[in-house]
Amino acid sequence: MSPIDLTTQAFPQAVERPGVLVVDLWAPWCAPCRAFAPVFERVSQRFPNVTFARVNVDEEPQLADAFEVQGIPTVALLRDGVPLLVQPGLLPEKVLEDVVTRALALDMDAVRKQLEQAADVTA
Repeated sequence: MSPIDLTTQAFPQAVERPGVLVVDLWAPWCAPCRAFAPVFERVSQRFPNVTFARVNVDEEPQLADAFEVQGIPTVALLRDGVPLLVQPGLLPEKVLEDVVTRALALDMDAVRKQLEQAADVTA
């Protein structure tokens, strides 16, 4: 499935959906972002059960702030609403594919348990 354009208004609904959400945070003036767009598109075609979305940080600065974007392009990956990765820079196609594959293979119950334990330690 081709990436969707994600807005601040649609973001909560996209995050609440079960499954993997991969977000490309980009800007039209950014040459590396334009170079990454076809990579993102190709990988999205390999994972029809994963939601791939693009966020134009110029039009959606609230989402850029929510992901604490320091540079673009930035890829964010969430599964079942849990943020798993926020990675700035140009990811090679194979790396993006591997990240998505690994996210799909995660035991999310174990991930949630680890997050709870980490929260207990820091509280």
